[in-house]
Amino acid sequence: MTQIEQYLTKKGITFYISNREIITRCLFSDCDSNNKDNEGHLYFSLETGQYNCKKCNTSGNIITLKKFFGDNDLPSESKKILKSNMIKIVKKCQESLTPEIISYLYTRGLTDEVIGSHRLGYGSFYGKDWITIPITDIDGNYSFFKLRQDPKSGDEKTTWPSGIKAQIYDWDSLRFAKDKLIICEGEMDALLLKSKGFPCITNTHGANTAKEDWAEHFKKEIEYFICYDNDNAGKTGALKMANLLLKNGCSKINIITLPEEVGEKGDVGDYVVKLKLPIEDLFTKYSRSFPEKIDTSKFKEMSIDDVCKILDSVIKKDDANKSITFLSMLNTYTEESQMNVFFNAPSSTGKSHIPLSVIRLFPKEDVITLAYCSPTAFFHENGSYDKERDLLIVDLSKKILCFTDMPDTSLISRLRPILSHDEKETHLKITDKNQKGGNKTKTVIIIGFPSVYFCSAGLRVDEQESTRFIMLSPSIEHDKIVQGIQQVISKESDQEKFMFEVNSNPERILLMERIRAIKQENIFDVKIENPDLIEEMFIKDHKSVKPRQQRDIKKIIYLIKSFALLNLWFRKRDSGYLWATEDDIKNAFALWSQISYGQDYGLAPYIFEIYTKIILTIWNESGKNDFGDFSSPDDKKEERKTGISRREILNKHYIIYGRPLSSLYLRQNILPQLEQAGLIAQEKSLSDGREMLVIPLEIEVESYNTKNI
Repeated sequence: MTQIEQYLTKKGITFYISNREIITRCLFSDCDSNNKDNEGHLYFSLETGQYNCKKCNTSGNIITLKKFFGDNDLPSESKKILKSNMIKIVKKCQESLTPEIISYLYTRGLTDEVIGSHRLGYGSFYGKDWITIPITDIDGNYSFFKLRQDPKSGDEKTTWPSGIKAQIYDWDSLRFAKDKLIICEGEMDALLLKSKGFPCITNTHGANTAKEDWAEHFKKEIEYFICYDNDNAGKTGALKMANLLLKNGCSKINIITLPEEVGEKGDVGDYVVKLKLPIEDLFTKYSRSFPEKIDTSKFKEMSIDDVCKILDSVIKKDDANKSITFLSMLNTYTEESQMNVFFNAPSSTGKSHIPLSVIRLFPKEDVITLAYCSPTAFFHENGSYDKERDLLIVDLSKKILCFTDMPDTSLISRLRPILSHDEKETHLKITDKNQKGGNKTKTVIIIGFPSVYFCSAGLRVDEQESTRFIMLSPSIEHDKIVQGIQQVISKESDQEKFMFEVNSNPERILLMERIRAIKQENIFDVKIENPDLIEEMFIKDHKSVKPRQQRDIKKIIYLIKSFALLNLWFRKRDSGYLWATEDDIKNAFALWSQISYGQDYGLAPYIFEIYTKIILTIWNESGKNDFGDFSSPDDKKEERKTGISRREILNKHYIIYGRPLSSLYLRQNILPQLEQAGLIAQEKSLSDGREMLVIPLEIEVESYNTKNI
């Protein structure tokens, strides 16, 4: 098949071949509109791909044909020609409207007035016959057609020219709306509602198209009713449009959910025309405000201890970890203060249990939970394809992103810009396999900042990641494990009863409502009344400073903002801003002091505890930290301590934690991190060259209170 045959087939254009020429109806004008189905005057040479219309004399080649269809950017001169001809083409199509098509439009509920005022027509494009719906741009100029195939031939939908950018249909209804405006899915539904006397708009490119630059044209004082189709795309698109309006400051937003009678893929046309149900019910019976209003008068000032008590039913002890996880997730609902948390600990210690249990308090639509994931899979799974720009858009704004297992390292590296909040819009490239088995590069745009949680048993963490995260490790103390065992017995004995007791807890229900209410408040940022107090408290706790502490102080500030968010109704507010108090500052520092040990070194608490509780303890035992006098007689050299053996570390670990530690795990995961952090050195034993000894380099490490960790 030649290139020109492939291209015409791809575009759905019917043709036949005769005498080494492809013959079809003219694609460039209506000169063949009155011909029979098999008659056409556009001829293509199979050898050269050159074409010529024997009737209107239009000529060109495969390049100009692709440009005509919008597969390449139209030259400015071609755009001018198209623009000047659009009015003539609209008029000709309107005049070609047949009685059969008018009758069909009546069955769709359209009136003569709407059919005429919106200049619906009939014409031939791409070698087929279509109902034409002319689309104007924001300035009122006709820019393209939405085409619906003649119903006796099929149900295809497309645009002419192809490759055109999405528009609002129609701008005048949006511009002149006074009290109420309906936003529906599809031009036919919009024309139907207009025929019933309701102002209505749609967009020309499907339910999930909601452009940011449209938002400024929606008046804040208007009440909006979003009525999309009943399928999943419609439900998702309705939420997307509602959030766009909400972000623009519109306060009167309603989502209409069509009743089950219209079917899973039903639309407003099915509701009005087929079922003949009352349109007024759409605005009352089937409408709900977005977001659903929550009565905030029932909320009282709340401490983080109160949150921990509510979470006790699913997470035993570990109050500091619970608090950090909850507060960091709460900060998701600010504009740029999202936090990242890394749960880093050996297997079976509950590192994923804590974030997954806390996540259940938050709205499901804000949560993305994944296990292992490659970059390509992640972006395809969570992105939407923008056909106009040929790229994937992944909107992670105000999302909670939790990886229950360590993802592909290349995915982490691609997410670094959003982890460190470098840019609100990040451009990436990924590689997909094409149909021929080769590679195809795709552009990905990541929008916004999520709160990100990694859970990993592999304790080796790249320094670039560790500075971007709060490093946490679940407690493995005896009391916690005992209570955890008791909880497992209770849950597995009767899961239904256990979950009912958890989910029916009135305090838990109230906390979940509180979180939704905080989200609805749309707090842009939290300001701090006394920043000098932050500097004073931070410098007091850090006699020496390190470059990474520039990120640590930011984490503390974000915790301060979280404390203020938790009680936003009891804090000073100014429009979209909230003010944190001195109590919020002190509470954040008190919480940070419980998990800060190890953060200075980019280490998980479990790793740092191995250094302080095991390695330093062994080193400081009587006679263990003396390197001896190397000038002493040879018979005394055996008494000199030149380092700590790995066997000693394994034995001490079992004594302290009551569980064995794998020698391989110690050698491959723990000691390399301590060495990278500059806390230890490893050297060969003088007495046995096959044995490596551990030598602590920082003997006077600050003592931290770890009883709650």
